[in-house]
Amino acid sequence: MTLVAGVDSSTQSVKIVVCDAETGAVVRSSRAPHPEGTAVSAAAWWDAYQTAARQPGLLEGVEAIAVGGQQHGMVTLDADGGLVRDALLWNDTRSAPDATDLVDELGGPQAWADAVGTVPVASMTITKLRWLARSEPELADKVAAVVLPHDYLTWELGGRSFAPTTDRGDASGTLYFDAATNTYREDLVRRAFGRMIDLPRVAAPSEVVGHTPDGIAIAAGTGDNMAAGLGLGLEAGSAVVSLGTSGTAFARTTTPTHDPTGTVAGFADATGEFMPLVCTLNGARNLVATADVLGVTLDELARLALTAPPGSGGLVFLPFLEGERTPSLPNANGELVGLTLSSMKPANLARAAIEGVLWSLAYGVDVLRDQAGTISAITLTGGASQSEAVRRIATSVFGLPVVVTEAFESVAVGAARQAAWALSGELPTWKVPVAGRYDPTDADVAAADDLMGRYTEVLRQHFDVPALKG
Repeated sequence: MTLVAGVDSSTQSVKIVVCDAETGAVVRSSRAPHPEGTAVSAAAWWDAYQTAARQPGLLEGVEAIAVGGQQHGMVTLDADGGLVRDALLWNDTRSAPDATDLVDELGGPQAWADAVGTVPVASMTITKLRWLARSEPELADKVAAVVLPHDYLTWELGGRSFAPTTDRGDASGTLYFDAATNTYREDLVRRAFGRMIDLPRVAAPSEVVGHTPDGIAIAAGTGDNMAAGLGLGLEAGSAVVSLGTSGTAFARTTTPTHDPTGTVAGFADATGEFMPLVCTLNGARNLVATADVLGVTLDELARLALTAPPGSGGLVFLPFLEGERTPSLPNANGELVGLTLSSMKPANLARAAIEGVLWSLAYGVDVLRDQAGTISAITLTGGASQSEAVRRIATSVFGLPVVVTEAFESVAVGAARQAAWALSGELPTWKVPVAGRYDPTDADVAAADDLMGRYTEVLRQHFDVPALKG
């Protein structure tokens, strides 16, 4: 049996899976936690990886490894390769004013969509560069290079024996890389940071970029969403909706997308094609917060939600408890709208919380469909997808067939699949573990249309966000 390993270095932890390179079956796994916060030392990720990798026998017999890392994190290095400051992560919104300034300076959202396929918001690396240059100029002066979280771990895996590398998927999330031409936009780096800095080499999707000190081949690696696309076997005509700490919805296209509304990020994927993506800041933690308010467990929250009717009796739960990225409302708060004597019931609140989180992704799927073409099915994955309430309510929010995966580490497995590709020269076909399929009824389709109308009207009234083309 040929063994390969994949690493998922996420916001919360590092996970390592060891897979059979032929079938994708997971034979061993390990994990270790990451520190909390929106600014974290990259050294902590390497420490966590080493802790997880010390599990006896974990990497025994492994021939190749790849890293899938959280996107957008700004890791700053000095001329000696030392860390200049803690990395600002994707969920750090302090650069929101800088995003606005950069959009205006280049000539507006359309100019950014044309340049790199994505309109800057606070999550993106380029806005963090501007924030650093503006807010911490003394530290900015020490920066010689900037890499992404997966780039940093790949570099450390190789014992720093080769220059930092990245891939076009993760690089496309910086907003100073044009995935249509596979080139860095040095003019945008200078615009954001005031000068040019060293950036990692962009490796080919199936390239071996180096070896660990123990001789394990290291594949290029990629961003976590791109690795998830590999792990989930993303195909044209469907969209993946992942519900974890954040929420994402993404599809696969052969041509780049250029959405001037900023809802869809025009990313590249990990195969050489493109992966338009919508991301929300508010995922499963909204459901935990609602369960706390109601004084119930998550299982009880699910049971309550399934006793309420579609539409939650008119209750609308805007899930912006931590600001929001899609639509770009970094300073927004969550809201409950439609409270009446009849709607203010625990079951309605439970269902509205689930509907609100799913709606925020359905909102993005509307624009995703416009950019990527027909979307006729949803693959639902992530930790929150294991809730029966989330699965059943999803059909009445999306109005489409919903295929739910079993609980599995899609990012780490996707990274392992990339490692197998680099090892053999061929992208292997691995089966995705499916837990079930949920087909919408006519009533579900009608409920989805009604829900979208009510939520977008609340957005328009409360945040002046125009309705999207459905």
